[in-house]
Amino acid sequence: MDNKAEVREFLTTRRAKITPQQAGVPNAGRRRVPGLRRSEVASLAGMSVEYYSKLERGALGGVSSGVLDAISRALQLDDAERRHLFNLALAADGTAAAMRPRRRVTARWVPKPSLQWALDAIVTGPAIVGNNRSDLLATNALGRALYADVLADTTRQPNLARFAFLDAAARRFYPNWEHTADITVSNLRTAAGLDPHDQALQELVGELSTLSGEFRTRWGAHNVRIHAGGLKQYHHHEVGELELAYESMDLRSEPGLSLTIFTAEPGSASSERLRLLASLAAATAASEASMAAAPGGAAVPGRL
Repeated sequence: MDNKAEVREFLTTRRAKITPQQAGVPNAGRRRVPGLRRSEVASLAGMSVEYYSKLERGALGGVSSGVLDAISRALQLDDAERRHLFNLALAADGTAAAMRPRRRVTARWVPKPSLQWALDAIVTGPAIVGNNRSDLLATNALGRALYADVLADTTRQPNLARFAFLDAAARRFYPNWEHTADITVSNLRTAAGLDPHDQALQELVGELSTLSGEFRTRWGAHNVRIHAGGLKQYHHHEVGELELAYESMDLRSEPGLSLTIFTAEPGSASSERLRLLASLAAATAASEASMAAAPGGAAVPGRL
């Protein structure tokens, strides 16, 4: 991805979102574009308009953290946006790739046994492992049951972004699809800032941009977010509505991957439905194991 273009479009879209009233500057004169003028951002950041204009054109290489902080304050960036700006500056310096552990690319990533054992030990809630590209890499039994629609296509690596925008089942699976779509694209934008040279991510973005106007519109907004925790709503084809809390954490043994664990509020309807889903998943696993053990039976894959 073109770093200068990324910087230019990110800063331009952030500037357009801040009104003079929000920034506390006089709303004088006719405005040709929404939001603040470059001169107003420069004044708020304590720098010349010439210098800020140069930065907004994409020249972030060698810029100090103090300058980036000043721009962040002037544009009222949130934590995710500020981190994204710093990542873009690192990429402009050419230091981001050198500082980041690189994962060897394989045809299909397979979890090491100890990681799968750890996932399988989580039995009361879905647990999944993913990467910054929204690939769904490994799950426990409840995770496989929850994301059965995503895992239905066994011909390629399951990907939550591809599912959300290119699979009709996503509109049923995610009751609040618009919100899910926004978050999905924001996560990919954040990933692009972390590693602008990720070829697989570029290919995914290219595919989704070509095939989905909904994706293209959101990608052009340059919104970013920190994926950490919250609530998600699902409509599962077997148990119905589920509202699940989730927490995501980085896997220290697998740089670049994250573990997400879901749970339902104790005593809630979602909690009862999650238990039902666990029972159905256990029955399916037992049936598959029985078939595999029968004479002439074919083993049924149990892992991603």
